[in-house]
Amino acid sequence: MAMVVYEVSDGIATLTLDNPQERNSMNAEMVRDIVTAMDAAENDPNVRVVIVTGAEPAFCAGANLGNLAEATRESLLGIYEGFLRVARSPLPTIAAVNGAAVGAGMNLALGCDVRVAGKSARFDSRFLQLGLHPGGGNTWMQLRIAGLQTTMATVAFGEVLDGEAALRAGLVWKCVDDDALIATARELATKAAQAPKELLVSMKQTILGIGEVSTHAEAVEFELGPQVWSTRQPWFRERLAALQAKISKR
Repeated sequence: MAMVVYEVSDGIATLTLDNPQERNSMNAEMVRDIVTAMDAAENDPNVRVVIVTGAEPAFCAGANLGNLAEATRESLLGIYEGFLRVARSPLPTIAAVNGAAVGAGMNLALGCDVRVAGKSARFDSRFLQLGLHPGGGNTWMQLRIAGLQTTMATVAFGEVLDGEAALRAGLVWKCVDDDALIATARELATKAAQAPKELLVSMKQTILGIGEVSTHAEAVEFELGPQVWSTRQPWFRERLAALQAKISKR
């Protein structure tokens, strides 16, 4: 049985983790299905954006506890691949966080480019409670997204953040009523879904890489090559001509 429901419409691929009996906890079968779905999205010329969510009642309750009990380096890396595959994607990604995002599930949300949370979302690192050292890059991702205080609060002090607290902490972009979550994520995805795929990939690559640049002058150079490339593309010429035609009619 597939543990991820994969759907595509209007340039948006939606991956729904679908093992609600186990609160969408991460196991080898789910990792396999996430990888398969992400491969499909990236290889489909019509897909521009990926939304990741979970079948109710949870987003993802983390790694299967039975698997953790017998953890090795290799087994942990195997589970990590479920969220690392999403984090590596060249496509823009959105986590639509419904319910609990625990441990590896929190990492899955953090690995997306943008997070939208329902009010019932729960961001729970859970490491402290389990007597487990954080893993999968959780601390690195949180530090980059929300800073030292939030990372210490959730990891070292075991704070659990609901959707509104996560919004205040800067972990999520929007917090909405649960029944508006998917519609809000799709609305956010829509503009990107209407853009050329190659342009989105180039933009994301620049955004992720420009943090290594130390001066404004270097940033100008970093962006210049891709910007010149974009001016040579047919979609730019078409959109520029359409805008010029619109202005000339005023």
